[in-house]
Amino acid sequence: MKEGLRVIEKWWMKSVGYQIYPKSFYDSNADGIGDINGIREKLDYLNDLGVNLIWICPFYDSPMDDNGYDVRNFFDVAKEFGSMDDVKHLIEEAHQRGIKIVLDYVLNHTSDEHPWFIESRQSKDNPYRDYYIWHEGKIVDGKKIEPTNWGSFFGGSAWNYDEMTDSYYMKIFSNKMPDLNWKNVAVQDAMIDVAKQWLNLGIDGFRIDAVSHLDRAPFEDATAHDGEKYPLDWYKFSNLPKVHDYLKRLHEEVFKPSDCVAIGEVGGSASIDSGLLYSAFDSNELSMVFNFDHNWCNNLHEVNHPKKLKTNVIDLKRVFSSWQYAFEERGWLPLNWLNHDQPRLMSQYGDYKYPLQSGKMLATALHMMRGTPFIYQGEEIGMTNYPFEDVSDFNDISSISSYRYHLEKNPDDPVLALRKAALRSRDNARTAIQWSNDLYAGFSTVKPIPLVHPNYKKVNVEQSIKQQDSLWHHYKHLIHLRRQSEISDLILWGSYHLLDADNPHNYVYLRRYQGESLLVINSFSRKKQTFDLSPYTIMGQYVTNYPDTRINKQTLHLRPYESIVFKVKENV
Repeated sequence: MKEGLRVIEKWWMKSVGYQIYPKSFYDSNADGIGDINGIREKLDYLNDLGVNLIWICPFYDSPMDDNGYDVRNFFDVAKEFGSMDDVKHLIEEAHQRGIKIVLDYVLNHTSDEHPWFIESRQSKDNPYRDYYIWHEGKIVDGKKIEPTNWGSFFGGSAWNYDEMTDSYYMKIFSNKMPDLNWKNVAVQDAMIDVAKQWLNLGIDGFRIDAVSHLDRAPFEDATAHDGEKYPLDWYKFSNLPKVHDYLKRLHEEVFKPSDCVAIGEVGGSASIDSGLLYSAFDSNELSMVFNFDHNWCNNLHEVNHPKKLKTNVIDLKRVFSSWQYAFEERGWLPLNWLNHDQPRLMSQYGDYKYPLQSGKMLATALHMMRGTPFIYQGEEIGMTNYPFEDVSDFNDISSISSYRYHLEKNPDDPVLALRKAALRSRDNARTAIQWSNDLYAGFSTVKPIPLVHPNYKKVNVEQSIKQQDSLWHHYKHLIHLRRQSEISDLILWGSYHLLDADNPHNYVYLRRYQGESLLVINSFSRKKQTFDLSPYTIMGQYVTNYPDTRINKQTLHLRPYESIVFKVKENV
C-alpha cells in the first residue's frame, strides 16, 4: 500500500491560501467599496486565522463590466480600490507577517477600453489589429452575419460586430471583453512583460484566469440543437493544443526563473488528463490547476429552492478521489470548495438545520486531503447565499443572462426565473464580508455597493472569534494541524485512500505516511450513521465537531454531520 510521496518541496505546497474579492472584503475609506487598504487593515486577522498565502482578485484599472476581469490597464489600480502605492505597502506588510501574495493574471482578454483594442479597431492595417481575433464575417442571403454560430459563456454570440471596420471580433465572455490573439508573438511578449513587472514589485505568483481558452479551433460552426442559435461548445476554445505551447514559454521565461506559484483556472471542460498536461511535475507549465468538477455534485439544475438541494455524496467522493489518485505521484492540487464564481458553500452543500456541524464537517473533509487548501472569504464563518428578491439585486452579468434565459423558458413565471438564476448566481459569493453585527455588517460606515446579507447580526467574524466552538476556530485548528503540528507531514505528504466508496452518506478516507495513518470520517447525513472501527486501533483524536465521541465496542456512532479525524494503527 502506498504511503505517500515527499516530492521536491515548494513553498506553496506547505501554504494555506485565502481568496479575497477586493470589492466586498473591507471598505477602509467609507465609499461603500472594499479596497486595497481594507485588505491591509485585515492582515492581522488573516495572520491570526493562520493563512500564509492570499489570492487577490483583480484590482487593475477597469470599467468593471465584469467586476475587474475586463482590464483597461494592467499597470494601474482602479480608483475605487486605491493606488499603486497602496499595493506596494500591502505587499510589504503582508511579507512582514509571512503572508505571500498571488494576483489574478488575466490572459484571455482585455477590456474594449484597453489602449491595444482602441488602436486595434481603428483600421484593418493598424499595428495592433492582430492583437485581437478579428473576422470579416460571412454573407448569408445577402446579409453579413457572425463568422460562426459559437456561443459565449455570458449568452449570445461569441462574436461582436464593430461598425468602425465593418468586422467582428471574438469575445467568449462579454461584448466589452475582446479576446487576445495569442498566436501573435507580440501579444505573448506583452503579457510576459505584464507578469515580470508585477513580480518585480514583489508579488509571489499568479492565479491565471481562463487559462484554458488561449487557443481557438478552426472557425467552423458548432453543432446546434433544435432552436439553439448560438451553441456553447467548449471544444471550440478550451484546452486546445497551442495553449500548452504558450504556457511552456511562460514557464521558462516567467514562472521558473522567479520560483513563483502559477495556478491555472481550467474550468469545467478540463478532464483529469488535461489537468495533468497543464500541471504535472514534468509538464513545465503550471504549478497547479483549479477544477470545478466537485462544485456541482447535487441536484442544483433540477430544483428551484435551496431547501430542496441534496448532495450526491457518492458522486462527490468519486470526483475528489479521482483527482487525488491521478495527482498522487505526478502533481499537486489546490483544494477549494468554491471561489468568486460559485454559490456559497453552506448553501450548496451545508445543511440549514445543522449549520455548525455541517460547516465543520465540510471544512474537515477538504482540509485533510493532499494539496494546498484555499478558503474563500467568508467561508470560515459560514456565510450563505443572498436571499434575492428582485432581478435588480443582481450585479453579475452572467446572473442577469441566466435570469433572462429562464424567463424565456417560463415567460409567465418571473419568480421561478429569479429563483433558478439565484441558486447559482455569482453574486452569492460577492456579498460584503460580515465583520460584525454593526450597521452594514461592519464592512463599511456607509451603505455598501456590494449586497449585505441580512443574517449578518447572527453570522459575523466578531462573534465567531468570541465563540470558542465556532466554525472560525475549527478552520483555525485545521490550519494549525496542517502547518504546525506533529501530524503536519502526514497531512502534507500522506497518500490518499478512499474507503467505502459506495456508501451514500459517509465520506471516509485514510492518509498514510511513513508508517502512520490518519482516518478521516465525515457524515453527510441528518440521520445517525455508523462506521466499523474494528480494523483500527485508535492512537489519538485530532479533529471533532461534537464535544464527545460515541464508540460502542468497535462501532462508531455518528450524529448528524459528525466529523472525526483519528490517528490510527491499521490492524493488518
